Amino acid sequence: LANKSTFEVTIDLPASKSESNRVLIINALANSSDESLISNLSNAKDTEVLVKSLFKDFSSIIDIGHAGTAMRFLTAYYALNNRNEAVVLTGSPRMQKRPINVLVEALNKLGAEISYLKEEGYPPLKIQKAGITKREISINASVSSQYISALLMIAPVLKKGLVINLKGELVSKPYLDMTIDLMRYFNVEVVETNNRFEISPQKYNLKPIEIESDWSAASYWFQILALSEEGSVILKGLKQKSRQGDYALLELFKRLGIFSTWLDGGLKIIKNKTFDPVKIEDLSFDLIKTPDLAQTLICACAGLGINASFFGLSTLKIKETNRLVALQKELSKFSVKLDVNEKGEAHLKGSQTIRKPKVSIETYNDHRMAMCFAPLALKVGNVDINNPEVVVKSYPKFWEDLAKVCTIEVE
Repeated sequence: LANKSTFEVTIDLPASKSESNRVLIINALANSSDESLISNLSNAKDTEVLVKSLFKDFSSIIDIGHAGTAMRFLTAYYALNNRNEAVVLTGSPRMQKRPINVLVEALNKLGAEISYLKEEGYPPLKIQKAGITKREISINASVSSQYISALLMIAPVLKKGLVINLKGELVSKPYLDMTIDLMRYFNVEVVETNNRFEISPQKYNLKPIEIESDWSAASYWFQILALSEEGSVILKGLKQKSRQGDYALLELFKRLGIFSTWLDGGLKIIKNKTFDPVKIEDLSFDLIKTPDLAQTLICACAGLGINASFFGLSTLKIKETNRLVALQKELSKFSVKLDVNEKGEAHLKGSQTIRKPKVSIETYNDHRMAMCFAPLALKVGNVDINNPEVVVKSYPKFWEDLAKVCTIEVE
């Protein structure tokens, strides 16, 4: 990658895979394989894996590759297994190191019959034909909100419904809010009181839905603009009233000199010409609700030389890679020191100046590592991204779009 000068571009963002994947599970729970009611369905690899697993190519062994959302959602979905044969859910070597015991234990306590085929607490899983008979469960909310979303979505189709009690500090709450909002959109009532959800037996009433563009994907354009000298970007398909928690990046990046204006059909973001990172005092970001923005913000602050601290990142160690450790390793290649700890905190010293050697970035099979490091080319001139195809997980056209503001050479 090599940087260009200032720019004005329009970007057709990919559809939200988070919304898409939830709607697909709800469709399947309503016994519908008709995708015609869903417009702007994500073309991300994670969503394609889910479509294939649910509707197109069922077999007794399902390999979801790197798709963590698919693993969690399908575990709950196939716990309703009414087939005569067991289902095996497996994935990539990294997926087999991502814990799923919290969800499996909850489902088994409810009456499912799920066992581990290799290491205790991790995929691959064997899901037997079994009936969920109990109505109430308590679950640790501090590990992953996807476990709770998985349970919520199957709740209405259970004979007795489901009561879910949350224990511990809830992480990534906006993703849980998205799940509940989509359930309500399809006419399922969810009663929420004091870390307790109650869902009675109901039917999903399917109707047309348009998937919004992906705010997580939009974050890279906020980062690109923050690292540029001047420019503007129109991001199509974003909505002013959004279900996605990463909508918060509007306020987060305002602190890095990015202004936004709503247009018909999208959002325009503009670099504040008077923004001077040297004058910015210590910044603090609590990302417990939006951990997917961490890599983008950390790389943006590193590129700008801003002193910043980041909190609420405990879930990053169980993602596609241990994201905090990966960030630490790759930023060190630019002579930038990122201090991280077991509490899920990261600290950047603003006195550091990002160096300009030709750097080769490892992506660790993590789409977000590729996309958050690529914009640093705007500061250092050249960045090599290894295994660039990882972006297909969430943003298949990322490199094509990035070519509008950077010169990209494929080796």
